[in-house]
Amino acid sequence: MKGSDLGELEKKVRSGERLSKEEALSLFELDDIFFLGKLAREVKERKSGNYAYFNVNRHINLTNVCVSGCRFCAFSKDKGDPGSYTMSIEEVLKSAESARDLGITELHIVSGLHPDLPLDYYLGVIKRLKEAMPDVHIQAFTAVEIAYFSKISGLPVKEVLLRLKGVGLGSLPGGGAEILDSRVRKTICPKKCTADEWLEVMRTAHSIGLKSNATMLYGHIETLEERIDHLFRLRELQDETGGFQSFVPLPFHPKNTEFEEVRMVTALENLRMLAVSRIVLDNFPHIKAFWIMLGLKVAQISLHFGVDDLDGTVVEEKITHAAGAETDQAIAKDELIGLIRETGRTPIERDTLYNTIRIYENGEEGVMD
Repeated sequence: MKGSDLGELEKKVRSGERLSKEEALSLFELDDIFFLGKLAREVKERKSGNYAYFNVNRHINLTNVCVSGCRFCAFSKDKGDPGSYTMSIEEVLKSAESARDLGITELHIVSGLHPDLPLDYYLGVIKRLKEAMPDVHIQAFTAVEIAYFSKISGLPVKEVLLRLKGVGLGSLPGGGAEILDSRVRKTICPKKCTADEWLEVMRTAHSIGLKSNATMLYGHIETLEERIDHLFRLRELQDETGGFQSFVPLPFHPKNTEFEEVRMVTALENLRMLAVSRIVLDNFPHIKAFWIMLGLKVAQISLHFGVDDLDGTVVEEKITHAAGAETDQAIAKDELIGLIRETGRTPIERDTLYNTIRIYENGEEGVMD
């Protein structure tokens, strides 16, 4: 990039002007990763100051039995395969309540697309969890799962979402987006809902008052242009609905998948992806570093590359670990607070909807007014 072009791009970012696709793509070509980080950091600090967020949550995966057969997935099993499982509602309750003493404020629930479980099973899970733990927010079911529930029940997506909301669903996670491009999806997940269907589920969820996150799975067969197109499709929907809370770029883990020969993305590539996301998605309140997939060290550094959220305590992550992740499956709240403080950021414990629970400042706990 020429110095004059770089200066113009820097001027636009600092003045809050929206970048074109060509300008966004040029961010990936910047040699100076620290300059890119500085731009992303300035955008982040305009939105959330010196704060960095986290929450205390527990992940539950109801089943690993899945009809999608996505080529990038190491978690899913066919029905009857060794290692396949499906939790009963009582097992789900036991799993959730085992984390009660940790002070969780969120249950994060995603699963495979089971060939036999009816919609009533999922409604029953949410209803029983909400009855047992009424103060805990339930963030559950990706847009892919919602589209599948619509298919197996014969109900419109909106009706599925309204029924789930009626029994206690609080918001949707952002998974299943992968790359919002038909070429990529036909290769890596041909049986999964289309990019347009994913976006339409999110549009519908936002229209009935359900907030959501959005993700991108990168570092497999996609091009940089397809990454940028993905970001722009999200930005356009956010202009329309305002329903996305955070964007979560997820680096692909190839172990035990059909793409095992793919080179893992590097730490620098991850930081670049996070920084570009922060700059391009000017209408997203938050950019999240999912430490499970990035590793704690990269996630910590990312707080100076546009990120303002380290997700949460997680507790028993299974999906990425099936693909060879070497991170822990959980982290203590105190450790998260310490990681944030070491970067000079002020930790904020949040709920799922980004309401402040507690600020941890200067070694003292304090509640935001």
